[in-house]
Amino acid sequence: MVLASQPPSRKRRDLLLFTPLAATLSASPWHAALAHGDEAGHAHGDIAHAGKDMLTVVGPWELTGLDPTRSGYMFARMEVLETLLEVDDAGQLQPSVASAWSVSADGLQWRFVLRSGLRYHDGSALTPASILACLQRAQARPGVLRLADIAALRVEGQTLVVVLRRPFGPLPYLLTHYTTQILAPASFDAQGNVVAIIGSGPFRIRSIALPQQFEVERVAGSVSGSGAGSDVGKVVQRARYISVSRAETRTLLVQSGQADLAFSLDPPSIRALQDSPRASLLSAMLPRTTLLKLNAGHPLLADVRVRRAISLCIEREGIARALLRDPDLGATQLFPPSLARWHDAALAPLRTNLQQARSLLDQAGWRPGSDGVRRRDGQRMALNLTTFVDRPELPLIATALQEEMRQIGMAVRVVIGNSSDIPAGHRSGQLQMALAARNYGNLPDPVASLLQDFGPQGGDWGAMGWDNQEVPALLARLAATPADAAAKGNAERARIVALLQEQLPVIPVVWYRQTCAVSRRVRGASIDPFERSYRISSLQWT
Repeated sequence: MVLASQPPSRKRRDLLLFTPLAATLSASPWHAALAHGDEAGHAHGDIAHAGKDMLTVVGPWELTGLDPTRSGYMFARMEVLETLLEVDDAGQLQPSVASAWSVSADGLQWRFVLRSGLRYHDGSALTPASILACLQRAQARPGVLRLADIAALRVEGQTLVVVLRRPFGPLPYLLTHYTTQILAPASFDAQGNVVAIIGSGPFRIRSIALPQQFEVERVAGSVSGSGAGSDVGKVVQRARYISVSRAETRTLLVQSGQADLAFSLDPPSIRALQDSPRASLLSAMLPRTTLLKLNAGHPLLADVRVRRAISLCIEREGIARALLRDPDLGATQLFPPSLARWHDAALAPLRTNLQQARSLLDQAGWRPGSDGVRRRDGQRMALNLTTFVDRPELPLIATALQEEMRQIGMAVRVVIGNSSDIPAGHRSGQLQMALAARNYGNLPDPVASLLQDFGPQGGDWGAMGWDNQEVPALLARLAATPADAAAKGNAERARIVALLQEQLPVIPVVWYRQTCAVSRRVRGASIDPFERSYRISSLQWT
């Protein structure tokens, strides 16, 4: 789907005001379809009624396969599969399958002491050999372990040894990622393909119906740790996850009592549930930023003055207020406050100033044409902005950005496609601008993700055509710092944040807040800021 730009009017419309912005967006051809949720091809059928002892979780994500690289995050969220290490809400490493870890003085050898006595859900022992096999499989496939230059993986008694070719401090955080999950040997066929989900978490699989749903039951003896004052007789024993694409439908399921937890609610759904007698709302800011990815190698975007002009024309607070109903989500810098070590409260915030934006474009040689679109050396300042509907707010934000860039003399054509169009355009070099939501909490320590985004070659969801050597060097220095000595990297982090704010290879637009509806049938719910778990093992019936 394409929305062409319109010739600029002579009179500026104030997009900060809710009503004009809402009117602009409501005229978009996809507005009605996307006002409440994602309509992009995600199937969901009627929700079968379950017994009163069945906890029902609904979200927009489908199960695209059994392999951890495809749907492992969903089996982790329902507490079926475990990883070598865990993290707490502050992003600090915690024991899991491994009880302790250490690194050699030269940073080239990591040792992880494995817990003994653990068993998979089929009753087989969780042995060092089975753990090694899973990690070797993960290393051989596209995934986070590729970020570390691993020379060897081996076991020595009850210890897993990881040998690196060069120091990589974030290695333990890679071993918290869902692509490194530990599955029982019986989960694989002779060719190494995953044919069953047999994990070691507090819940085990009862049934799976791809791509829509799966059901789990609590493993005997896993009730400990449900919280102080817990009533063992009321802990949740059975649960199911169901993919429901539309936020409006998820809301109706909560209102009718058919869903107990509903994730990724949009503003209309949140308003509908605020005074619900059946549910309460939980919310937490997550380390995710909706950003404008720019091809800094493109002739129209290579000049940093143009990138700064684009940033200056964005009404972040207005977009956050009108579309997300939360003006505090306007992104004043790339990293949100939820990434405490990377968010710099002293950094001068990104702001809106149309006069300064126009002046920068004038300085760069772009002069308004008779139709209001700027030109330089006979070339029209016209660009494509690519986005996708997997997150329903993105096309609407793209519409707002199109209008805001129009006001400084840029003709923007919004192209609505699939999320895969952005990495494909990055790799082909054809991408001009893209709007996407980047999750910097995919790994609790974002250094590895930033190496993907802002390394020498840029990244699918980060820089493109950006000629900067300092940021990759600083990231490499941080990567060589052991995780337990992360405070030593404060100066490097501050410099990286400042350079990204100054050079704008990507332009932050809004941050993200996760909102979850919780049935009043249950208590003990909380939101994992890294979206690793739904924490159903902590829930109790009221």
